[in-house]
Amino acid sequence: MNGNAAYSSKLSQHTPKSVVSVAILGAESTGKTTLCKDLAEYFGSPWVPEFMREYLQEKWDSQQLTCTFDDLLPIAAGQMTLENAAAAQEPQYLFCDTSLFELMVYSNLYYGDCPPALTEAALAHHYDLILLTEVDIPWKPDDLRDSPNGREDIAELFSAELTRHNKPFRRIGGDRQARVAQVAEWLAELR
Repeated sequence: MNGNAAYSSKLSQHTPKSVVSVAILGAESTGKTTLCKDLAEYFGSPWVPEFMREYLQEKWDSQQLTCTFDDLLPIAAGQMTLENAAAAQEPQYLFCDTSLFELMVYSNLYYGDCPPALTEAALAHHYDLILLTEVDIPWKPDDLRDSPNGREDIAELFSAELTRHNKPFRRIGGDRQARVAQVAEWLAELR
């Protein structure tokens, strides 16, 4: 059994139909985590953090190493473990600070390739609402961020890839309150 086959089941999405799931994608430092936290507080629902940040921060802190191609499947499996655990609580809404689709796009951007199991899962997963954050807030550095000057290009890459793979999405921008109000309006339309 190769690495991809071993990970296939770990990358499955298990969101009950009663849960409205929202994936927030975008370039680094565009407010994805802040929006997830704000929406979770506003709706009293859980949010799923970006597992890759925890995984890579630990790798950076212990060995001063960055992400490699071999890290992608463990990161994807960790992300789905978090998402599926939150979805199993069957909340009304579930806000996901990234998805495997974002990991797939970054994999292809940085490595020119993506593990087949990750691509298959990323394209199979469904979210009731996919948000693409606008690049309208200042970039803030941290140990894991590396692209202060290419965020607009990455945002356009996400837009192009979502469109190419027939994943409907909405762009979200503005200040924190405006973003929450806009998402609340869109979620009301879904119910």
